[in-house]
Amino acid sequence: MSEQDLPPGAPEGTFHEIGPYVQGPEPSGFAAEEIDTSRPHPARMYDYYLGGWDNYEVDRVAAERVIEVHPQVRLSARANRAFMRRAVRDLVAGGIRQIIDIGTGIPTSPNTHEVARETAPDTRVVYVDNDPIVATHAGARLTNTERTGFVLGDVRDPKALLDHPTVRELIDFDRPVALLLVAVLHFVRDDEDPAGLIAALAEALPAGSHLVLSHATGEPYEAYEAGRINEQARDGVVNVYKSATAPLNLRSKTEITPLFGPFALLEPGVVRVPLWRPDGPVPGAQELNNTIFYGGVGRKG
Repeated sequence: MSEQDLPPGAPEGTFHEIGPYVQGPEPSGFAAEEIDTSRPHPARMYDYYLGGWDNYEVDRVAAERVIEVHPQVRLSARANRAFMRRAVRDLVAGGIRQIIDIGTGIPTSPNTHEVARETAPDTRVVYVDNDPIVATHAGARLTNTERTGFVLGDVRDPKALLDHPTVRELIDFDRPVALLLVAVLHFVRDDEDPAGLIAALAEALPAGSHLVLSHATGEPYEAYEAGRINEQARDGVVNVYKSATAPLNLRSKTEITPLFGPFALLEPGVVRVPLWRPDGPVPGAQELNNTIFYGGVGRKG
């Protein structure tokens, strides 16, 4: 697909790749009518922020309401995606050859398996998401290649996720695994115990496994002197997501850091995502203040 085929306003370098691929394991099946188009879905809204077109009118309307109150949301989405790519490259360069990507969202190239295989073509990747439309696109863009699979599942049910036949087929739990929870846990409420969910997933992973986590926040960047909480913008964004299939739960750095649980944080710890091992110019304090994601990588000892 050429750049001229992109939707209006798509960020530079954003494109969706379509085959040809070598056939891989079959994704979970379901009927198209199971896709809920009556309410906005965070994965489809995120696709819109990234300049994609795999979304519905209800998603675009909700996303535009977010953009209206927080115009920098697209900046945050791109920075978060770049963080994922850097983290995956770093872990694969360190020897990781298995990845479980939970909450993968609408496929946007380069996807996790594409990033990993730049370094190690034999890397195995299982994608997990709870949105049927993601599974629809996964069949064409993610799983029609060797050593990849898709599971229609939810982080809130870690046992079912880990026991899924596709996971068991592709992942060897005697070898280290990279667990990706990128822009996922802010859709998990406190009463759903996000730390407990990570602990349950971690229990199945051997020593040497890693957690890649990013999470939205409503607090200002601590090194930006003019930074403050824009309560109107924060509340406006949260209110939009109240009508979505999953509400938004913003957390502070002090609330996000303990979520790593048994995974010891690697340098530089939990930081605004552009500051995690940057491979280019570092944004200034104001841009970091407008980038609402914290990110970090931890290792299980």
